[in-house]
Amino acid sequence: MTGISATTVEPTETGTDRYVIDGRFSRFTVRVSATGLLSAMGHNPTIGIRDFSGEMTFNPNKLEAGSLKIIFKSSSLSVQDDISAKDLREMERLMDQEVLETAKFPDILYEATNIFIVKMADMLYSATLNGNLTLHGISRRQPVNVRVALLGSMLRASGDFSLNQTDYDIKPVSVAGGALKLKDELKFSFEIVARRQE
Repeated sequence: MTGISATTVEPTETGTDRYVIDGRFSRFTVRVSATGLLSAMGHNPTIGIRDFSGEMTFNPNKLEAGSLKIIFKSSSLSVQDDISAKDLREMERLMDQEVLETAKFPDILYEATNIFIVKMADMLYSATLNGNLTLHGISRRQPVNVRVALLGSMLRASGDFSLNQTDYDIKPVSVAGGALKLKDELKFSFEIVARRQE
């Protein structure tokens, strides 16, 4: 939440504001832990999600939020690590064709209708999202704890959560001839910027 300055604008007393995610200034990454020979060399892949969109409603005065919905394009996941071009191509091929099966499941959806909000300080909030994640054609409950800051007409949310691939009928894969085997657990982190719609 550092590095941003904005003039604080008090929201309306009774209205619930609608915020739309600004993908240009938002970040969503997945950290995959690994075993095998290359894992000892620090090869724990970080995957970035480039294409996602969504919106939510929020009334900071009443500490109420409506539904939150985010759609991720599964084909937009890309490996961010500095690895050889050959290993990069192989990891992204496996991710598209064997892990996410992006042609069959083009969208990843997170939707929460039950959101619990606590005010921490002036324009700073903590939110617990009790939502469902639909990944690889399977929907499961996925709670997420979020830190929220309101800066003028901008809402900034950050947090992290974990899940297991096998819970979504995804088999962890190995790359580089088995020298790098990916563990079941995935660790997600995000920093999302959303802008209030007039």
